[in-house]
Amino acid sequence: MEPLRLIYGDHPGFAGFIDDLKSLLLSRWNERPAALKDLDLQRDLSPEWFLSERMVGYVFYIDRFAGDLKGVLKHVDYLSELGANYIHFMPCLKPRPGDSDGGYSVMDYRAINPDLGTMDDLEAVTAALRGKDMSVCIDLVLNHTAKEHEWAVKARAGDAKYQDYYWMFDTDEMPKKYSETLVEVFPATAPGNFTYYDDAKKWVWTTFNEHQWDLNWSNPDVFLEVVDIMLNLANRGADILRLDAVAFMWKRMGSNCQNQPEVHDLLQALRAATRIAAPALIHKAEAIVAPRDLVPYLGAGRHSGKEANLAYHNNLMVQYWSSLATRDVRLMTHVLGTHFPSVFRNASWATYIRCHDDIGWAITEEDGAALNHMSGHGHRNFLADFYTGRHPGSFARGAIFQENADTGDRRNSGSFASLAGLEAAQEAKDGAEISMAIERILMGHALMASFSGLPLIYMGDELGLTNDYSFTKDPTKAHDNRWMHRPAMDWKLTAKRNKSETVEGRIFAGVQHILGRRKANSRLSALCPTHIVDIGHPSIFAFKRESALGPLLALFNFSESWLSLPRSWLEGHGISDFHDALADQTLTPTFHELVLPPYARLWLV
Repeated sequence: MEPLRLIYGDHPGFAGFIDDLKSLLLSRWNERPAALKDLDLQRDLSPEWFLSERMVGYVFYIDRFAGDLKGVLKHVDYLSELGANYIHFMPCLKPRPGDSDGGYSVMDYRAINPDLGTMDDLEAVTAALRGKDMSVCIDLVLNHTAKEHEWAVKARAGDAKYQDYYWMFDTDEMPKKYSETLVEVFPATAPGNFTYYDDAKKWVWTTFNEHQWDLNWSNPDVFLEVVDIMLNLANRGADILRLDAVAFMWKRMGSNCQNQPEVHDLLQALRAATRIAAPALIHKAEAIVAPRDLVPYLGAGRHSGKEANLAYHNNLMVQYWSSLATRDVRLMTHVLGTHFPSVFRNASWATYIRCHDDIGWAITEEDGAALNHMSGHGHRNFLADFYTGRHPGSFARGAIFQENADTGDRRNSGSFASLAGLEAAQEAKDGAEISMAIERILMGHALMASFSGLPLIYMGDELGLTNDYSFTKDPTKAHDNRWMHRPAMDWKLTAKRNKSETVEGRIFAGVQHILGRRKANSRLSALCPTHIVDIGHPSIFAFKRESALGPLLALFNFSESWLSLPRSWLEGHGISDFHDALADQTLTPTFHELVLPPYARLWLV
């Protein structure tokens, strides 16, 4: 109640709003299927289920993985073989026709994209996966709807009620004032933050694209509508809702309208509402923001333990690629050791190395200055060049996604395998470089599997799928090079996953082994704190997982060189018998040193 009072307490209809909310929650609880109420009880008894070391995520666009929803069930054995039990369906709610920003421009939250199936199909598939102990994550866009959404259509036609669902202005006076402090998200393809519609005689807030209208969360009716949508998806079998673009939900004059305090009150209130009527449901916040702004999405201060259950650790991803390019982990050690707590209350990270989106180089001037040798802007530009392959000595193949003319900042597209060097190595038919690329890929998987949180594997990374350039031939995708790292699953290629002499077999076996060893080690539960360790070596990244069983020290060599660590240093950090829990073998230090091969990854206990 308190977050709602803070947000809407001055609204003249607040008392009626609370009554409407209570009625809505009771109604949706009464409609909740018995099987899901049983799941609610199970998760009430094990509320930390999603923090277990046994959780492993797999992420895909349904059509690119299986054709349609029903097709997913044909590949359950593949998901089980990999060890995945958290299955993220990329945006599958009904999008607008044509360009839909990869499905994030939604015109109907109560329908599935007809190319993928129906809501009944979703309910059947989630039930079948639940029977295999697999949980399903669904994307829910909170900042905006498609301009074709029923609410937007009514607003555009002049309905005052629905015009208040969005940010609409009669003149450009207010848009100009807001724009003084706003940044452009897609400056190359969608410059500005407002769009004028001549038929409606209105300016509309459109942060991301002209066809994506920002919702007015200061209107309590929007809160009620979205809670109803969330509970409908929960009652259809969704276990996790990925809440998209949450950082942009609240607007404040004179700010960049990102990460405002009210966003955290809204997310706490949304979680509380669904906790009442669908207790098994959890929330994942998509907030790709600077380190100082990221932590609050997992609950800080009065929101501790009450906000998102999961949030993307985009800084872990960015620092992995930064350290890989420089062979220097000092920035990674500083950023991850300075800005992030060792553990959260009833929450943790979703860890990943690549995803469906571009990489924004979230490296600040302050963090660069802390190392005395780095300009944040200069390092961001170096990484943008390195991961297109332009920088001398780069092993990567990728592309620039958007360039901000005002700041000079650029983002990058590219698949995990291509950015890690596999595409270039295969083109050159260089066996040694192919092996190095595979080691980089496996080190990345070992990093996200052992760092605190729930690791997410993007479809095809377990096979080393490289960039897909066919998107240029599709007029609905050609303008957006992020489609190069959203390849279709090559099911013929998966036949090679059990052949150890193939690249696909080497990567799949390595990833499968990493995930299996993760599940066998309770020290890797998200309940166990993670402490970054400054090892004093520029190329070796380290962190310690603390548990009642004793510590686990994770070591990663971010270079192509053979390196070593003194045995005495390792013993000083609680490592006595030198058992590598990842390889499941005991190591023998040589000449009082432990030797690390190129791109080594060790979990020492």
